[in-house]
Amino acid sequence: MTRKSLIFLALLVGSFLSGCSGKQEGKVDMQEAADRADAILDSVLAEIEPNVRWVHGPTTSDSCTVTRRRTVMTVVSAQRRGSFLGVVDRFWRKNGYRMTAVNNNVDVPAIYARTEDGFEVRLTVADKGQVHFTVDTPCVRFSEVADSTSRATAPLDPQAQYIPRPNIHSDFWSAGGG
Repeated sequence: MTRKSLIFLALLVGSFLSGCSGKQEGKVDMQEAADRADAILDSVLAEIEPNVRWVHGPTTSDSCTVTRRRTVMTVVSAQRRGSFLGVVDRFWRKNGYRMTAVNNNVDVPAIYARTEDGFEVRLTVADKGQVHFTVDTPCVRFSEVADSTSRATAPLDPQAQYIPRPNIHSDFWSAGGG
């Protein structure tokens, strides 16, 4: 592992551990935190113009945190990835998010940030340019967590075992290849 990789890993572990410090515990429950995570995801996806189509990823939780995920089904070409990440980065900074890490890898770039109220947000680009948004809540009071009420904008077979690679063309985001 390179020194940069170790530093990056240490930042991620530190961010995760600080998220479970308990400072939110008692004030909000896991459902309220999940709702806030949905609002964070809804707001960033609404900011992207032209619009992209997305589906829900799995929601996961443990004893005090919730993770909400969205996967973009619009093909974001290698030529447009920098623009896409720039839109998200500017929006998060404008809204007071603190950037905690940036991966400038050409093939799999990522942006990691933290909201003022302790939510960890990230955008990662994976295979075939598929974009994933993830929000991890800080540690909050335990409760049951319902599925997100945000309506996905792309179809997904309810019987699907996994989310397929991006398959929706955009004249803008998919321009120049896949």
